[in-house]
Amino acid sequence: MDEVLHRLEGGVSWITLNRPEAMNAVTWEQREHVIALLAEASADPAVRAVVLTATGAGFCAGADLRSRPPATPTAPPAPAPRLAGDVSRMIRLGAQRLITAVLDCEKPVIAAVNGTAAGIGAHLALACDLVIAAEGACFIEVFVRRGLVPDGGGAYLLPRLLGPQKAKELLFFGDAVPAEEAARLGLVNKVVPADGLEETARAWAERLAAGPTRALALTKQLVNASLDSDRATALAAEATAQELNMTTADANEGVASFRERRTPKYRGH
Repeated sequence: MDEVLHRLEGGVSWITLNRPEAMNAVTWEQREHVIALLAEASADPAVRAVVLTATGAGFCAGADLRSRPPATPTAPPAPAPRLAGDVSRMIRLGAQRLITAVLDCEKPVIAAVNGTAAGIGAHLALACDLVIAAEGACFIEVFVRRGLVPDGGGAYLLPRLLGPQKAKELLFFGDAVPAEEAARLGLVNKVVPADGLEETARAWAERLAAGPTRALALTKQLVNASLDSDRATALAAEATAQELNMTTADANEGVASFRERRTPKYRGH
């Protein structure tokens, strides 16, 4: 059974975690596959939006702690970390690479959260540009329940989405946040019945896929960078993005369609 399902449909790259028996706890192989698919989406002009979702009752229950890189004749399974720096290296090359792959993807990424998103699974969803959740889904900062520090960018993402006090509440207590509450807090854009999740995600993704792809990519970069920038840096980045975008065919089409009073037809370049 393929642990990551993938299809390209109407300009939308659908990436689906497929370990329902494990609530889609992400393995080393799944993580590397998803990272590769997101990189391919950035580089492939045929991809104009991405949907990240999962099968079964859970979106992603976190990292599969039993998962290790596959052994080879020259590289047997790695032993448990023993040296100072091993754990931080594992986090940098693992959970942080996964979240960064979502944040840096040059196409808009929608999370269609079908069930529980816990730990790195919650951060995987929250790193996406838009989040649609099924009724009954929930988000859990599970790390504190295991005596762990959050990884996968949790302490970076949550304060930016919620502010520091609310972020600390979720991180300190590890309580489950139902989809409706997550929407009220601003973690989720839309909550829909479970049987309407894929339809809603498809509708949003198709709208994005029909849009000015390079302008969306630059807009995503501007918004993400603004959270770490001062005003002067943000305004300089905005001006540069405008300069770059005005060289695209879609920008010219947008201006021409406005002048000609017609609906623009964007090609993604």
